[in-house]
Amino acid sequence: MRPLAILPSVLAADWAHIGDSVQKVIAAGADIVHLDVMDGHFVPNISFGPDMVKAIRGVTDARLDVHLMIAPVDPYIEAFAKAGADVITIHPEAGPHLHRSLGAIRQLGKKAGVALNPATPVSAIEHVLGEIDLVLVMSVNPGFGGQAFIRSSLEKLDRVRAMTAGRDIDIEVDGGITAETAGLVAGAGANWLVAGSAVFKGGPTAYAGNIAAIRKAAQLARGELA
Repeated sequence: MRPLAILPSVLAADWAHIGDSVQKVIAAGADIVHLDVMDGHFVPNISFGPDMVKAIRGVTDARLDVHLMIAPVDPYIEAFAKAGADVITIHPEAGPHLHRSLGAIRQLGKKAGVALNPATPVSAIEHVLGEIDLVLVMSVNPGFGGQAFIRSSLEKLDRVRAMTAGRDIDIEVDGGITAETAGLVAGAGANWLVAGSAVFKGGPTAYAGNIAAIRKAAQLARGELA
């Protein structure tokens, strides 16, 4: 099994004190910071751009996992790479040449990921497996935090696990991840778990306990705890 990682989504953080929130959630045990970039076009919401990524890069050495929910995506890949992203994930629907876009990300020295919306078939990654480091299975429709987990994503995770078996590819899941659903997705093959409100609820004093609860559920499902 690939290493387990818990990724807090900054969409659910205190944006008035974003740098402080990021530092505290990493100190509380989070592994990687997840940043959702939305353009109000590809998804029905607007979040932030490269400057926010650059600002967060300036306050933490943690890996930054940047999910680009924007279209067209190609003109902005370099800007997010220069801003400090370590992983850049794009959607097959966000440009005409997925293989070329993934190659551009890797040429910039970044890990490349592909995100699958609930209605996007797993076959979308079949012919680019050699160009990806990460597959992100969306367990909600992208655009807003706090949505309910879509249970059919478990079958998709299992199919992605089978398709990527033996390859150096992490499987990420985002949407409705809590201590209650973490075990389900980990059991289906996910090893990177993105959680927003489930991590940030209760404020900084609750971060460590929230992260530990999610991690424990996943570890139990992976057979790492008795």
